[in-house]
Amino acid sequence: MSRAAIESRLRSWFPDREFFMRSEGQVRFIRISGQLQRRAAAGAVVLALAWVVTLGWAGISSLLATWHHDDLLDREAKVASAESRVAVYRKDIGKVADDIARRQAFIEALVRTHVGDLPEDSRAGETVSDSRREAGRTIDKVSAAVPEAAPLARMEARQLAFVEGLTRLADRRSASAEQAIRKLGLDPRGMLAAMDDRRAQGGPLLRLATSADGSLDPRFRRLGLSLARMDALQRGLQGIPQVLPASLQFISSGFGYRADPIDGGAAFHPGLDFRGPIGAPIYAAAKGRVSFVGRRSGYGNCVEITHGNGLVTRYAHMSAFRTRLDRTVDAGEVIGAIGSTGRSTGPHLHFEVRIHDQPVNPRPFLEVAPHVLEEARGPLRSRKQ
Repeated sequence: MSRAAIESRLRSWFPDREFFMRSEGQVRFIRISGQLQRRAAAGAVVLALAWVVTLGWAGISSLLATWHHDDLLDREAKVASAESRVAVYRKDIGKVADDIARRQAFIEALVRTHVGDLPEDSRAGETVSDSRREAGRTIDKVSAAVPEAAPLARMEARQLAFVEGLTRLADRRSASAEQAIRKLGLDPRGMLAAMDDRRAQGGPLLRLATSADGSLDPRFRRLGLSLARMDALQRGLQGIPQVLPASLQFISSGFGYRADPIDGGAAFHPGLDFRGPIGAPIYAAAKGRVSFVGRRSGYGNCVEITHGNGLVTRYAHMSAFRTRLDRTVDAGEVIGAIGSTGRSTGPHLHFEVRIHDQPVNPRPFLEVAPHVLEEARGPLRSRKQ
């Protein structure tokens, strides 16, 4: 639309107008031009727009203020919630650390009761680590960086010290067992090698780990190996003949060369003969598994006990059996009765010790083993008292 058309339209909307009014008996005429009307209308429109804008801004400001207030309250709520959670976690960490400390104290008390005090000193030749100094530095660093975790750091240091002490104890028990085995003329390495035979073994795979990623801390691995070695050597000690199968005072024939009691010729005697009345008890010389019950040529009624590491004890000329095949027997347990079955001139027990099916003189075992094994057990018993 052209400017002239707009002005024509405005003049039609706001024509010149005349008004009259009576004042003190006189009539006066007032003329209002269209231009003045247009200016007045424009001013009114401007005022109306200003009023609308003002109201709109006031509304927007109110909304913004409300939004800022709500946002502030929300942020304050979040801060308050975070602070409360931190307080809870701090409290929980303290409780967790306290619970772990109580459990560790319980474990240590049980070990002291049944095993004895763990060694804290290191000896020459030992390969057990001593992490106490490094653990102390770790505690200081953790305490400075995360004060709330300081109790857990101290508990971790205590746990590692306990593991290392238990490893030292296992290694010293192993050394004592090795010394006892050597005194008996046996090779502890051979015992361990025989026990490490992995044939005829199996079961589900249950891996051990000390971390969430499945790894195993070297100190815990070292403890496991030391305990396994100690267990193997102590089981080896248990299988060494150490209990008289009959009275030592009544040995009627020794090990080695002798004149055969039946034909008088030179012969080799592979065991010891214990004279005794028929029916007198015969005892297992060591813990083991009964691997034979029956008759053997020349031996008559016979029982054999396998003790592991290639060591077997044989009991012959029995009048009665007091055990059965595949039964596990303890040292000193009655397994039969003295008799005179087989190639025999009278009631007695023929006793053999065989290592890898080769007969060895039983007498050193029976005479020396009890004292040697007593010495090996001595430190353990004294710690329990």
